[in-house]
Amino acid sequence: MQYSADGQSDGTATVPFPQPGFLASVFRDLGADQGPEPDGAAGHPAPGRLSSPDAVGPDTTAPDTGGPGAGGQGPADPGSADPDEAVAAHARAAALTHHRTLTVRAEHDRLADLLRRAALPVSAMDFESQLRHYEPRPYPADGPAAVDGAEPRWDDFAPADPTAADPEGGPSRRLLDSGYQRELAQARLTHQRALREWRTRRAEAGSPAAGESRRAHEAAEEARARAVREYNESLEECRRAYRLAEPAAVESLLERALAAAETATQDLPAPCRAVFRPLTRTAVLDLDLPPLDLVPSLTGYRLAPEGDILPVPRPPADRATDYLRLVARLALRSLQAADAVDTEEILAGVVLNGWLREPGAEPLCLLSVDADRDALARTRLLPPGTPYEERDDEGVYADAEQDEALVRLRQLGAAVTPDPYARTAVQPAARAGVAVPAASDLSANEFAQLVRDLLTRGGVAEWSVRLRGPAGLVATGEGAPGSALPGRWVVWASRDSESVSVEQIETLAEAVREESAERGLRLTTGHFAEEALDLSAGESHRHIHLIDGDGVRELARTHLGLPLAAGR
Repeated sequence: MQYSADGQSDGTATVPFPQPGFLASVFRDLGADQGPEPDGAAGHPAPGRLSSPDAVGPDTTAPDTGGPGAGGQGPADPGSADPDEAVAAHARAAALTHHRTLTVRAEHDRLADLLRRAALPVSAMDFESQLRHYEPRPYPADGPAAVDGAEPRWDDFAPADPTAADPEGGPSRRLLDSGYQRELAQARLTHQRALREWRTRRAEAGSPAAGESRRAHEAAEEARARAVREYNESLEECRRAYRLAEPAAVESLLERALAAAETATQDLPAPCRAVFRPLTRTAVLDLDLPPLDLVPSLTGYRLAPEGDILPVPRPPADRATDYLRLVARLALRSLQAADAVDTEEILAGVVLNGWLREPGAEPLCLLSVDADRDALARTRLLPPGTPYEERDDEGVYADAEQDEALVRLRQLGAAVTPDPYARTAVQPAARAGVAVPAASDLSANEFAQLVRDLLTRGGVAEWSVRLRGPAGLVATGEGAPGSALPGRWVVWASRDSESVSVEQIETLAEAVREESAERGLRLTTGHFAEEALDLSAGESHRHIHLIDGDGVRELARTHLGLPLAAGR
């Protein structure tokens, strides 16, 4: 209460209200609804009242009631509330900075979890694992409670006689035992219930409804068995088609395996489509890469001395490395799925292209792998033991040159973009999209496989590749006596639109002499210059044989039974 100078109450009360606290400031910044502030809580007294002396605002002064001895206050300091408000504002900014940093850390934790799950080994989705098995379900009336023809007997339920309290007493004394009487009553109820259920089941077993129920159950079981049998038969048909390298059967099995491999990261869509080329027995996989913004671009936030909340960006190289680590694991997982499902060894190689698809832009190839079967067999596609291990000195992230997945991709000769965020694309090893490919559509491994198949069908054995590149290969082979290509051969095959010159024919002749071979074969998907044709027709180069693009397509049709389109 406030008192006047004469000591009488003037009817007004002083209500102390605390200054806005830290939690109230945070709730106000976050937009939480609060109740109306009491009078004077904001630093302004209510009309007709005096606030506490400590709560006087910068624009208010307490009335002079007779000097300090009477409780009066002098003019308040205009800047007395500014430090408190500055502290509260700084606290609010610090809390918001911490909240935003926690959000960024959650994004980093999700990326680390995706890296771990993307490296988990996949299960082989071969034909054996897809077989179904039928297990008949018994008819409910044939279960343990079925009617067995024996009526429940009282002797099976009657309790044992209790020990007489008085050994001298007769059987009549036992009937007076209360515990025995309770057990006896319970046993009679149980026996009557069992007898009633037995009679009901026996009556239902002979009723027409029971017979109809049993026939319906048998029909349902027969349908289940027929469905399992038909599915397994269709699966066996797919297996026969797969062994014949029919494209539809091979692609169906591959896409099932690739879809099953995605189960560990269902929250990260990365579909992969497969196209099979029977000409080279190669599967071309198109993998859709995750969006670039999946990798956090910040390490957190910091509070500047002036009170501003500033983002702390990550180095661009670290962000690019993290994206490539994730992409490498997804690519290795797809390669492993394709390799594990091919138990019949139909595939001679796998080409995988990783595509970044963004709205309104052309797809970019950021990753391309061209691996033959031998390379896949030699390379461990996933890290052994623990698929992801956090190191104390590196935290969640590791240098690109030391990352296990990227190292193994490079061992397969993969082309990987140096900077995905600069949209730097790489050349796809092969493109899937043409039903009948031309030589230019084939990857380096595919072209080498095509040349080997053509010459092997012609009789060349002991095939050995000496040099191989994107444009062609140099190899040696041994033809059996009496075959179409007898003796030792040096083969130079290339795919290009340039005409083969005389200098190349001379180089091949020199290689034949160095290898102590008997013949040389110059194969090209293009054509030969007139001078080269004249030179090979001469006596000194009669052991050099020439095959142009038309001859390659004719050999493919003759020996492989498959067409090869003309070069574009």
